[in-house]
Amino acid sequence: MSKKILVWFRNDLRLHDNEMLVEAIAKSDSILPVYILDPRQFVETKYGTLKTGSIRAQFTLESVLGLRHSLKQIGGNLLIVTGSPEDIVPQLVQEYEITEVYHHREVAREETHVSALVENALWKLRINLKHFIGHTLYNKEDLPFPIKDIPDAFNQFKKKIERDSIIKPCFAAPDRINVAEVIDWGTLPELADLNLLQQAQDKRSDLEFLGGEAEGLAHLQKVILLMQQAATSKNLILASKLSAWLAMGCLSPRKVYWEIKKMEGVPNTKAMFNHILLGLLWRDYFRFMFKKYGNTFFSPNGFGSQGLVDVENEQENFSKWKNAQTGFAVVDAVMTELNTTGFISNVARQTAALYLINNLEVSWVFGAAYFEEKLIDYNPASNWGNWANVAGVGNDQKSKSVFDLDKNIKNLDPKGNYALTWSS
Repeated sequence: MSKKILVWFRNDLRLHDNEMLVEAIAKSDSILPVYILDPRQFVETKYGTLKTGSIRAQFTLESVLGLRHSLKQIGGNLLIVTGSPEDIVPQLVQEYEITEVYHHREVAREETHVSALVENALWKLRINLKHFIGHTLYNKEDLPFPIKDIPDAFNQFKKKIERDSIIKPCFAAPDRINVAEVIDWGTLPELADLNLLQQAQDKRSDLEFLGGEAEGLAHLQKVILLMQQAATSKNLILASKLSAWLAMGCLSPRKVYWEIKKMEGVPNTKAMFNHILLGLLWRDYFRFMFKKYGNTFFSPNGFGSQGLVDVENEQENFSKWKNAQTGFAVVDAVMTELNTTGFISNVARQTAALYLINNLEVSWVFGAAYFEEKLIDYNPASNWGNWANVAGVGNDQKSKSVFDLDKNIKNLDPKGNYALTWSS
């Protein structure tokens, strides 16, 4: 009997640096590439927010279609199905006589729960679910410490891994693929099918995010070009805005690192290189912290106590914050930009979070849930980990006092131009 491997794509929508795909091709006679659109990712949460808003949903759909196009270019295709993975994967295993299933391991509770349900269903069919790790710059097995001993302080984590670990080279993208015979490869739902409305491009935004591996790679090259152009301006730091493609796995963090590293010899690009590398390390840190501590990051009190919450006015204040109606110009500008574009800078995120938590006395979990809906670059570990840190309930309790609203506002909008630009 021929060996068929089902490759279950999730947040890894690329051909380059994809060990799961490379191994599946090498170890099978044919593969069945599958993307499952899970309706549970578009429901309302207990906080009155959506799991996925229209901007990220559109980016996701574009990224899935981008993956299908890439697979077609090398002789394959992508089976697109809507439903629950724990129901669909076993059905496909039986229908196509699959011998093994591959997927990338996740770290947050909902994603790992789905993996467990799929694994249990496959176990009953005596089919193995093989886990791969492809979301981080550093591989877990290459860390200088086991997960349970990872330092809670980011600076210690950064220092030790940069000193004692290596960043592996990327896996080459396959140039040919042999897929199973499928009569109907399926169609991807549109936003309207998900009860979402198309968000018009805001003219104030300097970048239109388009999903997909090709778009991600093209944007990476634009960042490199900007670095070259900025070489004449010593220590100029530009926002790379690579995070949306990293979140969907359209870009590999290792690909970003090795491409940016080619600029190492160019004068005056070190600050930009370090800025991008720092962002990649923070992504790794939070994923490993989620691996270490699990669901604690989703608890309002986290690793400490969340402090004052104005329960009586919480919903009203949360609504004002969401709708950019707090009356505080910079915060309202941040929320307007978030609502219309799906992207805001890191300092803007901290500013909005500090105001919600300390000035409006709303529980930070409402803010984290709203960012989950709105951010085009949402990933559970970075979003909930950062919010917990700002709220003072993160795993590194020594960092509780590092956030300052006034300082953030000076960094975000020193001359008032930002608030003026994004006034609703």
